[in-house]
This record gives sequence, C-alpha cells and structure tokens, in this order.
Amino acid sequence: MGAPEGRRSSPHLRLLRHGFTDPQTAARLLETPGLAPVRSDPVLLDSLGDTADPDLALLSLSRLVDALTPSERQALLGTLTASKPLRDRLLGVLGASAALGTHLARHPGDWHALVTYEVTDMHPGVEEFQRSLYQGVFDERDRGLSRPDALRVAYRRCLLAIAARDVCGTTDVAQTAAELADLSAATLCAALDIAAEEVPDDARACRIAVIGMGKAGGHELNYVSDVDVVFVAEPRGTVPESAALQAATRLAARMIRVCSDTTSEGTIWPVDANLRPEGKHGPLVRTLSSHVAYYRRWAKTWEFQALLKARPIAGDEALGAQYMEAVTPMVWSASERENFVSDVQQMRRRVVDNIPAAQIDRELKLGPGGLRDVEFAVQMLQLVHGRSDESLRSGTTLTALKALSEGGYVGRADAAALEAAYRFLRRMEHRIQLHRLRRTHLVPDNEDDLRRLGRSLGMRTEPVTELNREWRRHAMEVRRLHEKLFYRPLLDAVAQLAPGEIGLSPKAARTRLEALGYRDPAAALRHLEALASGVSRTAAIQRTLLPVLLGWFADSADPDAGLLGFRRVSEALGRTPWYLRLLRDEGAAAENLARVLSSGRLAPDLLMRAPEAVALLGDPEGLQPRGRAALEAEVMAAVGRAGTPEQAVAAARGVRRRELFRTTAADVIGTFDGDVGVPGRAVSDINAATIAGALRAAINAEQAQSGEPLPTRLAVIGMGRFGGDELGYGSDADVLFVHEPAEGADEAKAATVAGRLANELRRLLQVPTSDPPLLIDADLRPEGRQGPLVRTLGSYAAYYRRWSHVWESQALLRAAPVAGDADLGRRFIETVDPLRYPSEGLSEDAVREIRRLKARMENERLPRGSDPTTHTKLGRGGLSDVEWTVQLIQLTYAHSVPGLRTTGTREALAAARETDLIDPMDARILENAWVLATRVRNAVMLVRGRPGDTFPADPRELAGVARYLGYEPGHLGELIEDYRRTTRRARAVVDRIFYNWTPEG
Repeated sequence: MGAPEGRRSSPHLRLLRHGFTDPQTAARLLETPGLAPVRSDPVLLDSLGDTADPDLALLSLSRLVDALTPSERQALLGTLTASKPLRDRLLGVLGASAALGTHLARHPGDWHALVTYEVTDMHPGVEEFQRSLYQGVFDERDRGLSRPDALRVAYRRCLLAIAARDVCGTTDVAQTAAELADLSAATLCAALDIAAEEVPDDARACRIAVIGMGKAGGHELNYVSDVDVVFVAEPRGTVPESAALQAATRLAARMIRVCSDTTSEGTIWPVDANLRPEGKHGPLVRTLSSHVAYYRRWAKTWEFQALLKARPIAGDEALGAQYMEAVTPMVWSASERENFVSDVQQMRRRVVDNIPAAQIDRELKLGPGGLRDVEFAVQMLQLVHGRSDESLRSGTTLTALKALSEGGYVGRADAAALEAAYRFLRRMEHRIQLHRLRRTHLVPDNEDDLRRLGRSLGMRTEPVTELNREWRRHAMEVRRLHEKLFYRPLLDAVAQLAPGEIGLSPKAARTRLEALGYRDPAAALRHLEALASGVSRTAAIQRTLLPVLLGWFADSADPDAGLLGFRRVSEALGRTPWYLRLLRDEGAAAENLARVLSSGRLAPDLLMRAPEAVALLGDPEGLQPRGRAALEAEVMAAVGRAGTPEQAVAAARGVRRRELFRTTAADVIGTFDGDVGVPGRAVSDINAATIAGALRAAINAEQAQSGEPLPTRLAVIGMGRFGGDELGYGSDADVLFVHEPAEGADEAKAATVAGRLANELRRLLQVPTSDPPLLIDADLRPEGRQGPLVRTLGSYAAYYRRWSHVWESQALLRAAPVAGDADLGRRFIETVDPLRYPSEGLSEDAVREIRRLKARMENERLPRGSDPTTHTKLGRGGLSDVEWTVQLIQLTYAHSVPGLRTTGTREALAAARETDLIDPMDARILENAWVLATRVRNAVMLVRGRPGDTFPADPRELAGVARYLGYEPGHLGELIEDYRRTTRRARAVVDRIFYNWTPEG
C-alpha cells in the first residue's frame, strides 16, 4: 500500500520542488488536452519553476492555450518548447502578471508580440511604439473594435513586450521606466489623433501641444500611474483666440477620455491635468502667453519644481518647443524667489498625516525612506544649483543624481548608495503594479503576494524573508541619506577631500546654504570649517553629526543662530569626554540640542552660561520639571555651604539657571504639548525656591552679624501670577512681606530686622548678573510704594479691616505663601480669606468700582501706539480681560462655592463652569484666549530673550514665535488672524459677563 502512494505522490513532490504551492491543481492543468502535448517536457517544467509564480504562470498558460485555435495552439506550443527566448518571455510575464495573462486569454493572438527578438526590438522608442499602436488603431489590425478600444488593445500588446523585457532582465528598471514613458507619449499621440479624427473642425482651428509632467515628463513612468500633462494651444490662421481655445479644450477633453475611460477592453490609465496653472479651478487649455503670465506672477515654488520634469510629448512639436523655451528659464531662477526658502522648508517636511496608520509601514512611495524622499531631495538640489550648472537640468531622477554626483553636489558614495536603493524600490514598485495592473504603492501583506514579489526580484531561497530584509535595508539607507544629501557636501566644501573626490565650490556651498535659510552663508561656512576641518577624532565625529544637525537647524526659524550656538557649545565642551559621545550615541540628545539652539535667545543663552546642562537633553526624564520641595532642598543645601550672602545667592541662581534651561528646553522641544500650566508651575516653583534661598542667605548674614537669634519670623506671600502658579518666563515676582515678632521681642527692633531682611533679599537678587533677572515687586502691599515694605500680621489685619479697597480684595485672590515661615504664611492666608471671599458677595457699588477700574486701566495703561487687538496683557480679549472676569465671579460666589477658592485662573474658571455660573461654551472661549495669550508671551520671551506683550516686529523673530506655536513657514498671517479671532470672541464674552454682571448673577 505504501509504495503506490509514494509513486502517486512523486509528481506532486516534483512540482513542489519546482516552486508550485498547489501541486494538485498544477497536475490537473498539465493533464488538460490543451497542454497534453507538452506535459512531459522537462524544459517547460523547469521554465515554469523559474517564474515568479509557477502556479499563476501555468494557469494563465492553460487559459491562453484553450483560447487559441488548433493551428495557433500547435504553433505556440511548438515555438514554446523550441525557442528559449519566447519561453522565458511568455512564461516570465504569465508568472508575474495576472492582468496580462487575462489580456492574452482575451486576445490570444498577441503572443506573437513576444516572438520577435531583433536588436530593434530590444529598446524601442516613441517611433516604434507609435508604429505598433497606429497599426492596431488605424490600419484595421483589430477589426470590429472602435478606435479607442483598438488603442486599448494595442497599448496592452506593447505593454506585454515591455513587461517581457523587464521580467527577463533584458532591460533594467531605468530602461523599463523610459519605455513606459515613451509608450505613454505614443499613446497620447494616438489618442489626440483619434480626437482630431472625430472633430476635424476643432483640429483645423488650433495648434495644441501636450506637455508631459511628473514621471511621464521625467521619462521614468510606472506600469500604472496617472499620466500628468499640461495643455498649451494657439489659434491657426485667422481663427479667434477664444474659438481656438474652445476647440483645443474639446480636443484635450476627448483625448483624456480616450485614455481614461473604462470599457470591455479595460482602460489605459488616467490622464491628470491638475498640475496646470490654478489646478482644477483653472482652464484646461491655455495659450502660451497665458501660461507665461501665470508663472511670472502667481506660481508657487512647488509649481516650478513640477515644471522641472516638463517636456513636450504629443501634439504640435513647434508649439511644445516654444513652451519649453518660455518656461525653462523661470524654473532655474526659482531659487531667487522671495519665498523660496520658506517654501523649501515647508515642502521638505514629510506629509504623511493623510496616510492611514495601518498603511504607513507598507507605503513604498510616500512612507519614510520611500521613493518620494529620493525624488524630492534630488529635485531640491537641482533647483538650488541648476541655475548655474546646466548639466543638472534633467527631468530623470537617476540621470540628475548622476550629474549631481559628478559635479560634487552630492558625495559619490552617497549617490551610489541612493541610486542602488532607488533602483531596488522602483523594481519593487514595478512588480507590485504589474501583477494586476493597478495603481498602488502599497507593499502587499499577504504571504503569497510577498512570495511572488520576492521571487520576481530573484529571491528564491526564502523569498519573503529576503524581500523584507532588503526592502527595510534600502528604506533605512534612504532615510539615512535623505537629509545628509543636502548637508554632507557642505562639509566637503570646507574639508580636505580624498584624491579624485570632487567637492562643492565655495560659491555653490553658499548658494545651498542660502536656499536652506541661512542669512549669512559665509559665516555658516566659517562655523563648519571650525567644527569639521582637521583630522582629529573630534572633527571626525562632528562630520558625522553635522549633516543631520544642519537639517534640523534648517527646519527652524533661525538656522544661523542654531549653527552659531552649536559651535559655541562645542567649543565650550569639546574637550569633555562625554559631550560628543552623548550627541553621537543618543539620537534624541542631538535633535533636542538642535531644536533648542535654533529656538531663539532665551534657552540658548541659559545653556551658554552652563554648557554642561546639555546632558539633560539626553535623559528621557531629564526634561521633566522638578517639584518645589526638591528645588528648595537643593537651594538650601547650596546656600548653607556658601561663605557669603553673595556666594549663597550665586549658588541659588545657578540652580535657577539650570532649572530654567530644563523648563525652556522642554517647552521648545514640545515636552509639555502646549500645556501652559506645566511651565507656569515650573517657573513659579523655580522662583519660589530661589527667593527662599535668598531669604535664607539674608537670615544667615543677619544672625552672623548680630550673634543672636532673629527677633521675628518672616514669610513671603506670592501675588498675581506668582501666587497663582502661572508665571511666564518674563514675569516679575509680585510679593508681600509679612513678619511676626518672636515672643517677648522688642517690636520696633523686630520691625527693623524684618525690613532689613526684605531689603537684603531684594538687593541680593538684584546684584548684576548675566542670568535672567528675578525682579521682586512689592507694590501690591497696603498703601503701595508709600507704605512700609514689611508689616506684621496684625498690621495687615487692621489695615484690611479698616482701609482696604475692593481692588485689594481682588488682588488677594491670588495670594499664596511662597517662602519663609510656613506657619506664618498659612495664618496670613486665613486672615485675608474673609476679605477675598466676602460672606455676602459683592455689593453693587463694589461691582461698579471694579468695572470703573477696569475701564480706566484699558484707557490709560495700554502703551501708546500698541495695537489693542494683539496686546496679550491689556488688549481686547487678553489676559486682563479673562482674569478680571474670572475674579469678579470669585469675589461674588467663592463664599458659597468652595471650588472658586483657588489662586489659579483656569481652576477657578473650571469651577465656575461646573457650578453653572458660566456657560460651558463661554468658559471654553475665555480659557482658549487666556492660554493663547500666555503662550504668545512665553514665545516672545523664548525667541527674543526679553519679555514683551506684543508680537515681534522683526520678521525672523515673528517666524520663531509662529514656529513655537505650531505654525508652518509661510503662515504668519494665519497666526495673527487666529489670535485676533480667538481674543475677539473672548472679548464678546467679557462684554456680556463682566460689564453686565449683577451680584444676583
């Protein structure tokens, strides 16, 4: 029993060894009458086993044989077994393309297109394809079909031959792409002639040229791709221009339908004219002068990038040549355009948000390390350098890459690696599309499809594993080289090159730096030379780091500042063993440093005063703010070790400097994700710990001088944004000083010592230094500047009980202890609670007084010449508007709503919303305005290094503010409009709530 089963299974085993995955079906197909004459032919089985998908090849061969007449079948099978070229071509196509197998089953006579193997058949051009197409369309070869259907059949016949040369390796991927582009040109010519034949009067009224764009224009088309075109037309003779354009539009529209329509004979490909001036909204056909006028006045940088690949491919040759002569100079002068740099920055950012998350890892074209990365990088370098070097003006990616390498614009090794990766990815793209002749750039996730794809690329041992490995390797190589392609040659321009290596000339290097946004390219080159020249290990590591860093700098609003800052940090830390190792081995550290250095003035200035703080950028937890308790403990320890008050405060300032850098760096990098509450609390904690340290230094000095214990206890009360834990980077510290004499102490002496301590604290914090100032403002104390700087708790209670104004109650809403004696601070808050949370709420007189003060402030305190629509503090819908509105609600209702008893603006607003004291939509509008105004103030400080309440006038500083707020280059107008719209809505809420408020609600 075992032996017969073994014998029966041996044919199946043989089929499995030849690569068949379904040996039962394969055996059945080989037993069919059509294939009976060749089923025992070992050469046929070997050839099927050599295909990408033996099962598919055999199935398609069976369908083809069944569709042939007996005589044709005999001719095919005879030629198939006797002629290796036909066998390789036919079976190779059938194993790679189910769609072409279906075409052959429908038009079985087309197998003859694969028989010819002459030299002229090896690399046909447009003329050869035109001849084949026109024979099928106009010479009645495909009788019984309409002209458009005959063209579809003839197109597939030509495609069959291209695919055969491709899968057999007769042509490489670049030649295949060129043949596909030539076939598209010939097809458009035939389609235009079909249209002209249908409407001869239109054809006589105009001259029309079809300009190929994209991959069709670049002579590098895919198997299935939109064919991008632009139409240009002129009248013939005395025909009026309007009539000629109407006729040309009808011809163009009909040509598009001939190619794009789907019938029983399938479709060819979509013709896409959306790259024309004004896109879908513009006329389909324009005159030459109309094209020129548009490109001179309205075109954007990306449109010149698209024109880089333009070439005439059909229609009137002379008109096509005139078009190219007119637009070509504009393409190569695009880098001189005013917005070129910002456009390049914007275009260089990958736009993958519209790719579904489930597909991004399978995207061969648009995904990270995909074809678009290579093509975009090459095109950008062409636009930058092609103006002065005509050798770079090719629309074909690989040709242009070779020219860039030969001219020294791209390193030879980089160009070779990029070319190899691009060729591999394009081969993958071709084979994926060839299978079903569908437009797709997704790598399949089906095991059988991956196996066929891998085998089609010559991977036979473990095709799926090998394919994934090679694909990932090439994609990683593209990602690695994509940015360096721009920047590595800049280093070669200032370095000693190996013999025979060609580098960028200084002029070309400056041109590239200008195109990347550097305002002072000569200075940038000096920085690069200082960092990367020489043969030291440090210079070698810098040459590895800088290509990537330069890319990150170029993505910022101020690349010059980023590069200069990097040079300064490197010079300060270059001899430390850990600095370059950190940047080289911790990718996040290098990127974070680049973003910080090019963010503006504040964070880089902080780093320059303590360069060792760069170590924070490599620690995932290093950018998280530390709490007030930990900061105060560190500051107190440092103060305790100091010998003098000045040394003590210098130590406290050192902690503050480092912590401000930690916070600003995290903010710039995006760690806080736009939440202003995090930096607000962090800066408040940092300043509170610093004030506590300065107070401790003053107390230590006082005790050392007097030799006796202090006669009083002192507490510092935070007010305003400080008390609310909402400090910005440029905020002053509003405080009150309260003291309480020790039991049995002389009150006059206690008051004198308390005043001396408060003044010493202020003096120590005002000692001139390069650190950001910490200004202590005590003007909110009773009687303002005319009143004593320090009062006892009893004095505060007596004053507030007898003399206080409603604005003082309002100011005390933000009061919170920040330093000094904690128990005294707590009792101060207990003392003022009845004042800031009045048991009966506000009287009508008090409400009127608050409104009067607010109106007066709006009229008198807004700086002269300031735009009230963009002033973040006092302007319409700004911080003051929102805070006064919230505080009015607190003063009125906090006695009965515990949630309102908070010093935080947003917390109070949330409590008012939750208790229905304010409409949720109104609360959201007020919060949005408050957050945006706060972020703008922080951004101004980060970018300029000094506080400001308005948007900067300097364009580069304004761009830095916009970048911090998440606006891309070229969208500064949107930033201002968004701010005005947000605050305008907030002001409407303020007018309705604040100015129409009554104590009853």
